[in-house]
Amino acid sequence: MRDQFLLDPDLVFLNHGSFGACPREVLDAQRRWQLEMERNPVEFLGRRSAELLFQARHALGRELGARAEELVFVPNTTTGVNVVAQSFHLQPGDEVLTTSLEYGACDATWQRMCAKAGAAYRRVEIPLPFNREATAELLISAVTSKTRLIYFSHITSTTALILPAAEVCAAARAKGIATFIDGAHAPGQIPLDLEAIGADFYVGNCHKWLCAPKGSAFLHARTEHHSMLDATVISWGYAQGTGGHSGFDAYLGRSLFERRMQWQGTRDISAWLAVPAALDFQHRHDWPAVRTRCHALAKEALEVLTQRFGADPIARDEDWAQMVAIPVARQNPDVLRRRLYEESRIEVPITSHGDQVFVRVSVQGYNTRKDIEHLLAAPALN
Repeated sequence: MRDQFLLDPDLVFLNHGSFGACPREVLDAQRRWQLEMERNPVEFLGRRSAELLFQARHALGRELGARAEELVFVPNTTTGVNVVAQSFHLQPGDEVLTTSLEYGACDATWQRMCAKAGAAYRRVEIPLPFNREATAELLISAVTSKTRLIYFSHITSTTALILPAAEVCAAARAKGIATFIDGAHAPGQIPLDLEAIGADFYVGNCHKWLCAPKGSAFLHARTEHHSMLDATVISWGYAQGTGGHSGFDAYLGRSLFERRMQWQGTRDISAWLAVPAALDFQHRHDWPAVRTRCHALAKEALEVLTQRFGADPIARDEDWAQMVAIPVARQNPDVLRRRLYEESRIEVPITSHGDQVFVRVSVQGYNTRKDIEHLLAAPALN
């Protein structure tokens, strides 16, 4: 499958998790949308975009187990996290509960919003090795009378662990506490049914494991929360009874959620419109089988390196998917990353948590056993 991507043939690319990689045919679909837009930008953006975006969201919703009416496109999960964090009405003394495994940029978002509101952002320490059942119990047992929201990653960034989203959401709902799941790495890497997960808010990337173009992500919110959510940019969706100076208001959409979130000024919407092409690409290439093969290759790397470094895996096989954090000897992570890239032409992130250092290996459909063998033979890891 490597020839269906534009990756440098001289590069061993084991870092799909950072920004993803997009198939040629999906990029071609995006370019077709761009060319169609340029034939008549006013018609495309002013009169057709709302329906086109709805159709794209409908296709995405079928994949995610969600209604198109409860989905909006955003450029990335960080934007989606900011939408909810800036809209969620916290009061002095309130608390947002999270884990010690969260992505730094989104941690920073919540820290800032909680500080502005006089609320607390409290991390629950999740011990490693990871235990799924114990993690769910830890999070729920940490709830207090001040807890207004539980926020955490579905798949963690640094440690690549699948956290118990559905279990925590169900327990939180029984206690009347809202939940927000950061699914940056989940869509395309694991099967998703957002309705079954039951989070109040869920944000996910399409440009990573779904293989859609960069700048495509989504925010899912239960209908009862739509009125509380404000876009990060205020635009025509907030104006009453007008579509703006052009007289065209089709881009605003049919619901409050669409009107507020969909139009935030002129932008290239082709990445969003190409999401169905990415879904079609994965369907035609039997993606469940691809996931299984990728997991098996990642497991080979895990088994060899943990034995080599005398380390134990940080989780069971079922607690990670196509991306695995492999513990190696303590060292400067940036030095190891540079050596792997400069000496062996391997693109792979070196992450750390606590006093542990990890080679975070991402295996996607374009990777082969030769890629894993090249990693294992790298002088920096021997």
